[in-house]
Amino acid sequence: MRSLEDWLTHQERVHPQSIDLGLERLERVLRRLDWRQPRVPVITIAGTNGKGSVAAYATAILQAAGHRVGTFTSPHLRDYRERIRIDNEKVDVAELLRAFERIEAACQGGDSVISLTFFEYNALAALLVFESAELDAWVLEVGMGGRLDAVNVVDPTVAVVVSIGLDHQEFLGATPEAIAREKAGIFRAGIPAVLGSAALPGVLEERARALGAPLKRLGTEFEFSRHGLRWSYRGSRWNLGDLPAPALVGDIQYANAATALAALEELVPRLEISSEAIGRGLGAVRLEGRFQSISAAGIEWILDVAHNPDAARVLAANLEARPLAGRTLAVCGILADKDAAGVAAELDPRIDEWWMATTGGVRGADGATLAGRMAPHLRTPVHIAADIESGCAAALAAAHAGDRIVVFGSFHTVAPALDWLEARARLPSGAVREYTVPPRIS
Repeated sequence: MRSLEDWLTHQERVHPQSIDLGLERLERVLRRLDWRQPRVPVITIAGTNGKGSVAAYATAILQAAGHRVGTFTSPHLRDYRERIRIDNEKVDVAELLRAFERIEAACQGGDSVISLTFFEYNALAALLVFESAELDAWVLEVGMGGRLDAVNVVDPTVAVVVSIGLDHQEFLGATPEAIAREKAGIFRAGIPAVLGSAALPGVLEERARALGAPLKRLGTEFEFSRHGLRWSYRGSRWNLGDLPAPALVGDIQYANAATALAALEELVPRLEISSEAIGRGLGAVRLEGRFQSISAAGIEWILDVAHNPDAARVLAANLEARPLAGRTLAVCGILADKDAAGVAAELDPRIDEWWMATTGGVRGADGATLAGRMAPHLRTPVHIAADIESGCAAALAAAHAGDRIVVFGSFHTVAPALDWLEARARLPSGAVREYTVPPRIS
């Protein structure tokens, strides 16, 4: 039997393109597997930024309500199995391998061989694992776009678009409207469409109306209001007051949590979700790499996967909301196909010194190249690091007690930083996954 590492190596090589959007291959494999649409409620979540947070809130609240839930997200930080979770626990290796074997047999069977991309194997494995797990609900995060993303083979009970920004333009289009049109591909006739921002391209509403999909728009059909450290939500079914603050950091998280609630109330009455469960779930959410704070030897480390200008704007706002007496140093690693200049412009006022680090992989960017793209938009010193670990070490050497170090730019940046922090402190693997939830500033 192949090991998980062997399977992942095979899946990276078997298809001629790493990204090959389209549903035809998946649908053929699913027919060979005699797969059927899930009989339990499904929340499908798309968006440029924020979809991981919305998925985390929905999962945590469903769990707090006593429901068994399968959650599919991507990419992962350090363990592939993070992508497929049941009750927020990583999928069992043996179960995952069985799913891969079934998928491979279906690809090889029939009158022709079907080759799948790495992400397509991943998505299909999630569907098979969830199908056999006797769950109460599925929460599915779209990988890229929506219309042609592998997740879109599943018909949702409610479809969510959290945000629209410029990212993956080579696949989704060069304008917010074009990108929104692709993400609107997850909408279905008669199925509620939740829009998690008041500032979304009109094409999303147009597509929903054309399909007869009931609209739920933030600020119209659902809304939230803050009251110090508490907040309230009003939607189509729920009117909830005095909710605890979302566990994830940043003002945007109130909108993300409200968007999750707007989706979840569409699962009632099929699933019972009490106000007490909502409160417990909001406080239980943990999500690595989203303004994750770790304190070590008098230095605060902030780890964030922000990789485009919109996400960088949120990161800058979170840093501004947490003033400190010392300096803010940044270790930055951004993939070659991202808008590094736009990221620099958003974060320049919040960073006192930079280390531009080389990221690995086929989409990685050299630190010197990254510096060349970002430095013209920065006013503060810029250094070059051979890799993320070297950048972290150099930033730490320059830091003093009371400073903070922000490591950001990609999952490929945060993951090696976590590994480095563990190794330096001689901590057991996974130890730095604990969260220091900072105080909230109204």
